[in-house]
Amino acid sequence: MKVVTAEQMREIDRAAASVGVTTETLMENAGRAVAEEMRRLLGSAIGKHVLVIVGPGNNGGDGLVAARYLDDWGAEVSLYLCSQRSTDDKNLTLAQERGIATVLADQDGDFAGLDGLLASAEVVIDAVFGTGRSRPVEGVFKQVLMRVVAVRDKRPRPFIVAVDMPSGLDADTGAVDVNCPHVDATVTLGYAKPGLFNFPGAERAGKVVVADIGIPASLAENIATELITEDWARLVLPERPLDANKGSFGRVLVVAGSINYIGAAYLACMGAARVGAGLVTLSTARSLQPVLATKLTEVTYAPLPEVEAGTIASEATSVLQEWLPGYGVLLMGCGLGQSAQVVEFIKAALLGLPQTSFLPLVLDADALNTLAQVPDWWQKLRQDAILTPHPGEMARLTGISVDEVQRRRLETAREAAMEWQKVVVLKGAYSIVAAPDGSARISQVANPGLASAGTGDVLAGAIAGLVAQGLPLFDAAACGVYLHGQAGEMVRRDIGEAGMLAGDLLPVLPKVIKALKQTEAG
Repeated sequence: MKVVTAEQMREIDRAAASVGVTTETLMENAGRAVAEEMRRLLGSAIGKHVLVIVGPGNNGGDGLVAARYLDDWGAEVSLYLCSQRSTDDKNLTLAQERGIATVLADQDGDFAGLDGLLASAEVVIDAVFGTGRSRPVEGVFKQVLMRVVAVRDKRPRPFIVAVDMPSGLDADTGAVDVNCPHVDATVTLGYAKPGLFNFPGAERAGKVVVADIGIPASLAENIATELITEDWARLVLPERPLDANKGSFGRVLVVAGSINYIGAAYLACMGAARVGAGLVTLSTARSLQPVLATKLTEVTYAPLPEVEAGTIASEATSVLQEWLPGYGVLLMGCGLGQSAQVVEFIKAALLGLPQTSFLPLVLDADALNTLAQVPDWWQKLRQDAILTPHPGEMARLTGISVDEVQRRRLETAREAAMEWQKVVVLKGAYSIVAAPDGSARISQVANPGLASAGTGDVLAGAIAGLVAQGLPLFDAAACGVYLHGQAGEMVRRDIGEAGMLAGDLLPVLPKVIKALKQTEAG
């Protein structure tokens, strides 16, 4: 499912017109889609008091079409026009022919009419700007949106639906005007927009529904950004043939853990195992192996020499090199720590091994923190790799602030992947997966329950397990993000967000995979 900027959407609209899909047709389809989604969300339109706030452009036209359909379906509809519309506006004429009550802002000097309509509305449809706002909200639009914002404090408050975008939300960046309303649902038209998946805008958008409005799919073929969807994940999920053996599903070598972060090694290994890797081997400090073996009974071990209890020695690289042949992927970094000896070990393992020892890499946590200390590290890291930074690690790797990373999540991940020529997973709400060729995929999951220690270790393991099973790195990263996110959603439905633990995800990962396969079979 493609994700387009405001300018790309305008270009697609123009291209649609050139192949005979007129603006009038798109507007009719858009308005009906908004009305249908509102009816679906509320169960019925009959008798519902609906206020449609109509802006000056095409977004307002979409709102007028929605008003007409809702009236036809039995709703009690009122229109509030923020500005005069053209006298030959077909959709306004059709609404007026139905006798839909209409109030004009320029005839509502103290906005008493709007206040009254908001007070009685069960549903408010925001059709003011959509993707059309390019400057601060001022004048009558500011006054109108201020009042929509205020109704959130009412009890009971109306259900608010935005047409395409909540008015005042930047479609590209997610930046918001102070008067941008918090809506319950956004019916975005044709394609999703990046700003709906970046904060603070994502918090204002509510449930995002992408409505098909009849744009030929071929017009968006060259768009490089997509949402990670269930249908896509089902297509790339590794096959499990009946005649398989453990070698069929790949071998993962995990270098993880230290005296202070023993659990990270467990979570990473089990993440790989729970997505179906055939064999997982843990390479950790020698004294930690007996401790972990009591819990990781299905994992094999490749212990490494240590400088002190639980801390890998710098010279362990030569031992690690002996273990590499026969494995399909190397996961490194989870819970290794940042002692001087460990940092030297990581540098030697990633930047100093001969090319004959190269494996695809999944790098997390302390592997990333170590690379951030090496100038131009990407020119020295010659292996194909997936990097899985959280925003703080991304800031260290790029040399920019965490605020800048978060403000430009999609652009930051994409630019980094292209410069470094590595796959980048920028973790967090609506995780971004970016490829060296400029492609990007956006997770549709924002789950506070996943903001706890160890969930990133599970994700790194899951991604490594998928690489071992033969998925291309970009697909493995995006599929891992999908499975991890859906596992979090499944746990949230069961126990809620507070108290969700990283370990809770592990037994649920196979259930997510099972659900995908059952949907396919059905």
